[in-house]
Amino acid sequence: MTPASNEQLGIIRTERGLSIAGTRITLYDVMDYVTAEYPPKFIRGMLNLTDEQVNAALFYIEANRAEVEAEYQTVLKEAEEIRQYWEERNREHFARIAAMPPKPGREALWAKLQAQKARHESKA
Repeated sequence: MTPASNEQLGIIRTERGLSIAGTRITLYDVMDYVTAEYPPKFIRGMLNLTDEQVNAALFYIEANRAEVEAEYQTVLKEAEEIRQYWEERNREHFARIAAMPPKPGREALWAKLQAQKARHESKA
């Protein structure tokens, strides 16, 4: 498939990767739904796309499955690394916030919140 035919389909390469022309939606966003086996109509609704845009994305993915799948795996790996970085970086900060006493006058609200949290954790 040549770059001109990709553009005609509405798939372009941007700094974010393979994207649907005229949107900020990448094929990797679409791949999340394809991997989860959602139907095209659902994907269209979730990503606010037209039928033509969804069809172009699905056609491109199928026609270039190996390339798109390889890039998708790289994107997933990088996203997980970024998530882990920020989780570790913010762990102490969130622990300090959680240990802070409630603001004066909100003790009853705090107790109710803690009780709900305990009930939720006991169900898990």
